[in-house]
Amino acid sequence: MKPKEKASSLNFDVLIVGSGLAGLSAALLLSEKYRVAIITKRAVSEGSSGWAQGGIAAVWDKSDSFAAHVDDTLVAGAGLCDLAATQFVVEQAPQAIAWLQAMGVPFSTEDGQLHLTREGGHSARRIVHVTDATGAAVQRTLIERVKGSPNITLFQNHTLVDLITSDKVKGSPSQAKSCVGLYALDEATDEVLTFQAAHTVLATGGAGKVYLYTTNPDTATGDGIAAAWRAGCRVQNMEFIQFHPTCLYHPHAKSFLISEAVRGEGGRLLLPDGTRFMPKHDSRAELAPRDVVARAIDFEMKKGGLDCVYLDISHQPLAFIQEHFPNIYARCLELGIDISRQPIPVVPAAHYTCGGVVADLHGRTDVAGLYAIGEAACSGLHGANRLASNSLVECMVFARATSHDIGLSQAATVLALPAWDDSRVTDADESVVISHNWDELRRFMWDYVGIVRTNKRLERAAHRIAVLQGEIQEFYAHFHVSRDLLELRNLVQVADLIVQSARARHESRGLHFSRDYPELLEEAKPTILMPSNFS
Repeated sequence: MKPKEKASSLNFDVLIVGSGLAGLSAALLLSEKYRVAIITKRAVSEGSSGWAQGGIAAVWDKSDSFAAHVDDTLVAGAGLCDLAATQFVVEQAPQAIAWLQAMGVPFSTEDGQLHLTREGGHSARRIVHVTDATGAAVQRTLIERVKGSPNITLFQNHTLVDLITSDKVKGSPSQAKSCVGLYALDEATDEVLTFQAAHTVLATGGAGKVYLYTTNPDTATGDGIAAAWRAGCRVQNMEFIQFHPTCLYHPHAKSFLISEAVRGEGGRLLLPDGTRFMPKHDSRAELAPRDVVARAIDFEMKKGGLDCVYLDISHQPLAFIQEHFPNIYARCLELGIDISRQPIPVVPAAHYTCGGVVADLHGRTDVAGLYAIGEAACSGLHGANRLASNSLVECMVFARATSHDIGLSQAATVLALPAWDDSRVTDADESVVISHNWDELRRFMWDYVGIVRTNKRLERAAHRIAVLQGEIQEFYAHFHVSRDLLELRNLVQVADLIVQSARARHESRGLHFSRDYPELLEEAKPTILMPSNFS
């Protein structure tokens, strides 16, 4: 890995924003031919991918089939999955696993073969994993590869400010709008730098931090989705926010996920008195899709006035638990919970953004030269609800597809990009405004736009968002930018997109459940929002 270049020469062939599995995979694939910059707002290891516990879904066993994996995905997606995208990802998944093996990822094995586990919504064992810390193992492996590449320059602690499109650049040829670079805040120098490239890949992840309770890391603030929207890209299906049913409920545990695989290996959900409740909500019980399980837990908690419910895997032998869930076992034990002897207190929490920037099977967005992959994109794979462990494989499949598309493109005209102008702003003297607005946003999104929604709740959220947008835009226009301000600006924009989308859907489907529209409409239609500057 080369040292960071000086501000006067931030010119690359490809810019990749984000350092999760999608971004790292794309960087490694592209670095064989191109000079690549990875721009990530914290340390390279601090994305959502590293937090993934369960694994990666792929048809590997001879008794399984592509058709079965496709069907399971379509069922979970509640009629909104794009069939072509689903087939594309499922059929490319084994190749993605093989690539990770070649990279050196130490997948769990049994009798010399990949060990496959099963998760909710899957009809077969097809989850390839590294015990219960798959994401962390994959990230460690790929980060080592990235750091060893002479064609990849890593910019850590650089926050995306905005994309630069050709229509904003003097002397740009009169053609379709394209993305020609971006502005990013270097936290070390507090300077906004200008990056230039013919191709930009948004791999910025989702927006779980828009909610008060989330399994996501602090980096999940919807930066790529908001920036793409401002640049003129459509977004799709933003109302479908997946709430993971089982986040550890403990005052000293922040965003610790209890993997889907715990239920896949026999974990049972219980009320405080020990009563099992999932069978009365769904015939698939604990193995029902996440939206079903999350709503069931939400129902039981509200019905009983409960702080949490419990997930019990204690009927399994200690050796089995330590082998399959070593990290969950160790973390819970640190907090005084011996999962081999007692149930785990859990609550639902915002987990995955199923919608995002509209992107095709090549990762291309509505703006030429701009790609979106991973959780920031809406490829059509997840529909109204993501099937467990389909996310990591989507990252790799579309990283490869995007890399291939970039390889086929022609060199773009080099333009002189304008430097960031902050000559008319001053240092903020009331940063408390940012922290207050951040807290207010996350709380009302949790209360009004959570697992169960109503027209009145959405109306209240929309009103508060409009007020916050005005305050934040005024702050943005008059003061030097900071990471906190940029993240808040993006979160409020994403919150607006979520609420707009939720208000437009007059039915209950998948992850979107409305008390005012409890029925399922006969025809499944995506929710597509178009920005005013869409071209």
